[in-house]
Amino acid sequence: MWALLSVADKRGIVDFARGLAELGFRLLATGGTYRALREAGLPVTYISDFTGFPEILEGRVKTLHPKVHAALLARPDQEEELKALGLERIGVLAVNLYPFRETVARGASFAEALEQIDIGGPAMLRAAAKNHQAVLPVCDPEDYPRVLEALKAGPSPDFRQKLARKAFAHTALYDAAIAEWLSGEKFPEEKLLALRREASLRYGENPHQEAALYRVVGERGPLLEAQVLQGKAMSFNNYLDAEAAWNLVSEFAEPACVAVKHQNPCGVALGETPLEAYRKAYEADPVSIFGGIVAFNRPLDGPTAEALAEVFLEVVLAPSFSPEARAVLARKKNLRLLQVPFPAQGPYLDLRRLRGGVLLQDADTEDPAEPKVVTERAPTPEEWPDLRFAWKVVKHVRSNAIVVAKGGMTLGIGVGQTNRLAAARHALEAAGERAKGAVLASDAFFPFDDVVRLAASYGIAAIIQPGGSVRDQDSIRAAEEAGIAMVFTGVRHFRH
Repeated sequence: MWALLSVADKRGIVDFARGLAELGFRLLATGGTYRALREAGLPVTYISDFTGFPEILEGRVKTLHPKVHAALLARPDQEEELKALGLERIGVLAVNLYPFRETVARGASFAEALEQIDIGGPAMLRAAAKNHQAVLPVCDPEDYPRVLEALKAGPSPDFRQKLARKAFAHTALYDAAIAEWLSGEKFPEEKLLALRREASLRYGENPHQEAALYRVVGERGPLLEAQVLQGKAMSFNNYLDAEAAWNLVSEFAEPACVAVKHQNPCGVALGETPLEAYRKAYEADPVSIFGGIVAFNRPLDGPTAEALAEVFLEVVLAPSFSPEARAVLARKKNLRLLQVPFPAQGPYLDLRRLRGGVLLQDADTEDPAEPKVVTERAPTPEEWPDLRFAWKVVKHVRSNAIVVAKGGMTLGIGVGQTNRLAAARHALEAAGERAKGAVLASDAFFPFDDVVRLAASYGIAAIIQPGGSVRDQDSIRAAEEAGIAMVFTGVRHFRH
């Protein structure tokens, strides 16, 4: 019986082929795989010698031959017909496809990318997968040891079916990448989202919900590339909160700390050091931070770790952790430490699920805002940095959203209220006396002047908001009367 090997990814192929030969398989190979096996001293037959037909069209046609596909597609009950044709079954097919995604990702030309569209590989894989009761389709080098073990014992129907499913998924993901590339559109008529499971999770948002983590094939994300240095496995809610925290902390060039609870920031601060930033973020809301997620955009040092150890936290994220920090936090065995290799930056598509459909949009990662002073009093040099800081934070707060800040730290955050006045009241009450001389940011315009008048009663000094309401002049007038500087950005940051 033959084993046909034709792989672009040659990891482990020599050892796999050697194992197959030891089990009595005759080796059959194409191009580069044939050369690799020959160089390893293995007895192997070239595909053209098997078919009796040369490779043509610069290798475009080599495995698309009846002898190959008959040997792959013959059912067990068709063995006599196969023999009558003078053919012998191919019992194992090892194929992985030309590196199309990688070729496109490095900016190859259209013509070069076209040449990386595999035709024979998918055709053989699909044939073997369809006929998996007689043929083992193998598309993942990680499966080679398991396949050899299964062949020694006799592959079970379940094992064969798993390999077939994997082969069809492999070709489907490949075709999805090609279709996406050929469309050249952000929102094509058919959008094929290719997902690969990274982990099974204990449960979803609640214990009665099943859940898993998937990677979008061909994409990279900070959390998916992060290294879990210690602690329990990440949960569904941990991932959501950690993503929210990392997205926000990545907004800042200065040393920053972000504390998140239920995907909303509860404390955000800048500092000269990670420790200063953390202490300010903690002071912003020392109640909500309990059981939360904390992210830093600077390496975590020992003194900061000592401060963190005083509070119960679920996850701490940072670009790196010093040996001193690791030693301190090792005492908190259930605390998850995520070393995240790069910031959350650049555009991507945001997906929201509907029953029977999805909504797709550009994620709100860019901020084209050019603030415009609309009151007679302009913000002072001390107020401008706080306005910019609060504007970055409010973008990451669920709407309706209000952020009160001063001195590079949040003092109060109004989250997810059904009216803007309620969000402002929540944020200002949290800030209390500290609101005097602070700034206020709103994710959307004020439909009335009530938020401005409420802010004035707490002593807010400056406000940043998108503007664009038909009653903007009412809000501007209220700000003028209270001596509040007001800035319009022209950009809304709804986050539902």
